[in-house]
Amino acid sequence: MFEFDQYLGFLAFLTILTIGFWLMIFLLTFVVPYWLIGNLREMFKERKEAKRAEREQ
Repeated sequence: MFEFDQYLGFLAFLTILTIGFWLMIFLLTFVVPYWLIGNLREMFKERKEAKRAEREQ
């Protein structure tokens, strides 16, 4: 069916495919939401500080 070098190539392909799959799952479920929530918090904090500074003047 497979020769040994074809088997190793197939295993390397499956390994890279699996690593890519789990990396995308990790990025989409943890990194991207963390980044978005952090950006939104900073944006609201800056708006709040700008309003506070505007009121004080």
